[in-house]
Amino acid sequence: MKRYFHEELEDVRSNLMLMGEKSVEITKSAMKAMLEGDQVLAEKIIKSDDVINDIETQIDDEVARYISLRAPVARDLRLLFVAVKASHDLERVGDEASSVARRTIKILAEGPIGPSLGQVPKMGELAISMLKEALQSFIQEDENIAYSIINRDEEVDSLNRENFSQFVELMKQDPSTVATCTEMVFVSKSFERIADHAKNIAEEVYYLLTSQSLKEVIRAEKQGQ
Repeated sequence: MKRYFHEELEDVRSNLMLMGEKSVEITKSAMKAMLEGDQVLAEKIIKSDDVINDIETQIDDEVARYISLRAPVARDLRLLFVAVKASHDLERVGDEASSVARRTIKILAEGPIGPSLGQVPKMGELAISMLKEALQSFIQEDENIAYSIINRDEEVDSLNRENFSQFVELMKQDPSTVATCTEMVFVSKSFERIADHAKNIAEEVYYLLTSQSLKEVIRAEKQGQ
């Protein structure tokens, strides 16, 4: 991002990209562990969350140091603000992926994960895709990619509501599924939150590139229809 980054900010950029890669990786692994009933992988995911937390701390330190030493201009301040917010969203993505891994272990304690996964696999794929594209919009400086992510978040929200209804109905029909279905409700919610964090990052990138609030842009477009 030559327009915004000069040499002193390269570490912030590199660490934010690394954090994004790790967040995508851990989310994909959480999905794989759940679909394949892989407890070993789930346990590995839980341990690896510390790596993402450490990168977030490093970004915070780098931003604080840069502000204190360089007295950045408004454009650079906007970038630093976005970098901190995006890193916090990515840290939360790691937390949610770890939550999916923990709940996978709990489900496996009840027995093999059955076929009743609802729309969770589709949700997971959508959330991962949104996260990857949010990071792509940052790397490529493309506000159009950031914009396109917003409508997909609504699809994830709809699938989460569908999952809740389906799992509740399954528990009513078969009380023996209560423990597993309860965990699946929370797994579904975790993927919904990951999609929310991807949307947040997209909004932050849009602001960085255009100096406009994406929420306000979309609201104005809807009012004009």
